[in-house]
Order: sequence, then structure tokens, then C-alpha cells
Amino acid sequence: MLTRLKVSGFKNLVDVDVRFGPFTCVAGANGVGKSNLFDAIHFLSALANVPLVEAAMSVRDEGGRMSDIRSLFHHVGDDYDRTMSFEAEMIVPPEGRDDLGQPAEAAITFLRYALDLAYRFDDSLQTQGYLEIIKEELVHINLGDARKHLLFENKPDWRKSAVKGRRTSPFISTEIEGDNRIIKRHQEGAGGRPLKLLASDLPRTTLSATNAADSPTIVMARREMQSWRLLQLEPSALRNPSEFSDPSKLGVDGSHLAATLYRLARNDNRVYGQMANRLSELIDDVRSVGIDRDDRRELLTLTITEQDGTSHPARALSDGTLRFLALAVLELDPETQGLLCLEEPENGVHPEHIPAMLELLQDIATDVNEAISLDNPLRQVIINTHSPALVGAVPDDSLLYAEAKETVRNGQRFKSVRYSCLPDTWRQKATEGSSIIPKGELLAYLNPIKPAPDSSITNGQPHKVRRVVDRDDLQIMLPFMTKDE
Repeated sequence: MLTRLKVSGFKNLVDVDVRFGPFTCVAGANGVGKSNLFDAIHFLSALANVPLVEAAMSVRDEGGRMSDIRSLFHHVGDDYDRTMSFEAEMIVPPEGRDDLGQPAEAAITFLRYALDLAYRFDDSLQTQGYLEIIKEELVHINLGDARKHLLFENKPDWRKSAVKGRRTSPFISTEIEGDNRIIKRHQEGAGGRPLKLLASDLPRTTLSATNAADSPTIVMARREMQSWRLLQLEPSALRNPSEFSDPSKLGVDGSHLAATLYRLARNDNRVYGQMANRLSELIDDVRSVGIDRDDRRELLTLTITEQDGTSHPARALSDGTLRFLALAVLELDPETQGLLCLEEPENGVHPEHIPAMLELLQDIATDVNEAISLDNPLRQVIINTHSPALVGAVPDDSLLYAEAKETVRNGQRFKSVRYSCLPDTWRQKATEGSSIIPKGELLAYLNPIKPAPDSSITNGQPHKVRRVVDRDDLQIMLPFMTKDE
């Protein structure tokens, strides 16, 4: 669970410091940097899994895929920042396994990971430059300080089940020895000298190349970061049936939906009924949800049956229905843990049913009023949206507003992104100097329809245009608009 993220020098994220709860909704205009926050999270997740260059190339740019590593760095014109820095506070799973299947148990589950990267030119290469690690650190956060760092409201039972263990020394540190920058990976347990690595020679982060034998806590930090996923639910992937040999875990694009639901139902025969009840909040005419098993072709197909007995396969369902079904499967799957990022989850959903989508997204996230368990896994959801209907329905302490702000640094004037919260919410109360959402910007979401122009010209003659919202029989029903506005 990602509880705090500091980023500077990455795209248009400069001196950004954002705190997260179990569920967070980020709203804001196009082009201000909402997606860049997701890209920073994705980049950190990739750095915990693959080499530096491969992680950088996995981050999308404006064209959809990264073509130049240097474009990850914040820049004004052709003047690029020399470094980018990340700092993530997180709660990690207490136990798991490394890549070789060896068990790992975290010495403490509340950690802070810091990483600074620089761009280096290499005149001997005919390709683009490369990334170099300037600093890498992994340290513990004391149990006694947990309440100071977990600012969102949470009950002691949840906090005690989430934050466990103790530690007095770092797991990864960076030191200068002579002219060299050294990354040290400290062994856990009694004795043992730290492993020293020359930072300039590292093709990947130390965290991404650690096994459970020496550093089980680092392994669990890596597992947590690997679980940070950007969901991009594609209707084409959601519509496809699953083969018997397919993985039974939902892909980030929504693939393997039928196989995942089939696996859940085999373990608990109540799942199909729970799915139907959840889907009935979106569609009135639902009798059941099930999986059609075709043994001859070895295919599993998701189907919905209406009250009159008519069945529809996944390929006949709407985009919004399929996305809703995928999220409902994630909510029921105890194997789904970690952080889920989702852009514009309201796409394809009728405005009347957006509250049902919002309730589902909040149900996916961990319930901080109960201890973490198989029925209440440590999950987190961050979404971004343009939808006025969704922004208006989001709990006020879950909303962050992204806006472009003008900054002057070293004589240069540029725009970066700022994330603001509502007054009298946990972020504002607990964080001194918090940026507050401008009420004028927020009202643009709560009352998005502008007054009509006085007239338009049709065939050379002035013509008054009456919009739907201008109808007398609707005006009296609208909470904000009036004819004189």
C-alpha cells in the first residue's frame, strides 16, 4: 500500500508530495499531469522488476510509448533536469516468496524507499544515453511513528494488522567512498557484512536483484512495488473467451476475465450469485452470471442471463458492462492485492449508474475499520477522472485536484502540476501548508453547464437557441442552474 509519494524531476512533476488513503480520486483538466502521477507509479513498479533502461522504455510518452529516455526528465525547452528523485512510503506484505520460490518474511512492514536517477551521455554509443543510480535507500518507519505517517482515518485493529515488526538499521543505503558512490545492501539477522556495489556499474536497482536468503524484507518491498498496476481495461481483451491453459488472474488489460471468474467460482460456489447481485446495480434485467465451459474447444466464456432466460456472451456486452464485471471480479479475488490505478473508470457507464461504479471501486480497497484478512486484503485504488458526476459523488476526503501552477526556478518560468485537497479533510488537517482546491475550479465540476449565449445567427437572422437545460420544466429541478444565470 502506497501511503506517500514524493517525486521531482519526472515529466512535469516537480517537488510533488502526495499522500494516499485506501481510495483516492484525482480530478483535473486535460493536460495538467494527472496521468503523469500514474506514470511515476508505474515507473517505480517497473524499476523493481526489470533493468533501468527497460523500465524507462515501458513508460508511455505523448505518442503512447517512450522513444527517448531523456524525455522522462522534466525540462523547459531544451534545458533538461539533471536528475529525477522518488521517495515512496509503503506498507508491504508480511510474507511471500522470492523469484526462486524461497519464503521471505519482512522484519518490518512499514518502509520508505528512495531512489535518485541521473541521465548520462555515452559518446561511445550510437544510441541514446543511459540512466545511472545516484542514490538508493530502503529504511524502516518505526511502529511508534506509524500514526504520524498514516494520516487517513484508520482503526487500531487495521493498523496493528498492517504495521508489524521492528528494525534499527537500514536495508539499503548509499555512501561515498573516495570518488565512488557505493550502494550497500545490508544483511538481516545477526552479523554479516553488507554487500557493496558500485552505483555507476549497476544496470538495475539493488532492490530488483535481491533474494530472500540475505534480505527478505527487501524482497517483500519489491513484491509490493511489483503489485502496483495500471489497469487499462480493453473491451477487446474483456470480450475474448479464455482458453483452459490461460492464467486464472486478470491481466492489466482485462484479459483472462472468464478464467479468473471460473477459478473463483470453483473455490466458492457463491461467487456467481455475488457477481449477479453486483451487476444488478448496473443493469436491472440480470438473473445470473456464469461461465460456459466448452470442453471440445477448451474455452471458457463469460455469460449473462436476463430475467426471461436469454443468455448473452461477453462479446455481446457493452464496454461499460465489461469493465464493471472486471472490477467486480477483482473485488472478489483475494489474490488481488497491492495498488490498482485506473483512468476514467466511468467510461461507458450511464451517469445514473456512476454511484454504483464508485461504490464498487471503494469496496475493492481495504476497509480500514477492520483488521486485514483474507476477506479484507491490503488493497488500494487510485483513479483519475473528468466526470462531474463522479467528482460530485466522491467522499470529500478522497479527492485530489490536479492543476497546472507557474513556477520560477533559476530564472526560468515553467508550469508544473500541483495536487490540492479540500479544506477540513484529513490531508488538510494533518499536513501543514497543504494546497487547497480553488472553489471556482471545483464548481466547474459541480455545475459544469455554462450559460447559453444570447443568440446565434441562422440564415443571416438572429436565432435564440434553447438548450435542454434551458427548458422551463427542467429548470426547477436543477440544483444549481437558473434561467437568469
